[in-house]
Amino acid sequence: MKVILFSKSPRRQELLSLMGIEFKVVTKDVDESYADGLSPDEVAKYIAEKKAHAFDDELNDEILITADTIVSIDGEILGKPTDEADAKRMLQKLSGKTHQVYTGVALLHNHQITSFVDKTDVVFRNITNEEIDYYISQYKPYDKAGAYGIQEWIGLTCVTSINGSYTNVMGLPTEKLFLRINEIAN
Repeated sequence: MKVILFSKSPRRQELLSLMGIEFKVVTKDVDESYADGLSPDEVAKYIAEKKAHAFDDELNDEILITADTIVSIDGEILGKPTDEADAKRMLQKLSGKTHQVYTGVALLHNHQITSFVDKTDVVFRNITNEEIDYYISQYKPYDKAGAYGIQEWIGLTCVTSINGSYTNVMGLPTEKLFLRINEIAN
């Protein structure tokens, strides 16, 4: 069965490759806005489904995978930082605390959408301003929700624990995705 990944994320592409799945990458501009009042898990699922709906008229037998990752702390959703100051604000907010990472995944097959959300709790130690400045200048995390990538320096040196899927924090909960793809393919 043909698999298509709707994502510009090199991390999602790498994870799908590591799963041994052959796929093609497609992209399209999709409005990622959402209504106020949704919880972080609802936002992640809503945006993933919105992305899948954008391809509903174009696909049939293929499986399209879309995803959206949300970082949340104390009920506040931290999206991708707009600039260096915003990235610093986010990382200072995460420092010394536990936050949640939600990834919504939608699979479109034969005009039917199957979706799910995975949640991981991530704990950061107290991070100094110098460490935050170093991370931002060296890794430029402007394309990452919450202004960090767990697979980068900050994840290796500042994350004290996680409860849940590591790959979910990278942007694609691979274990759950693998099971869902197999359900659809069989």
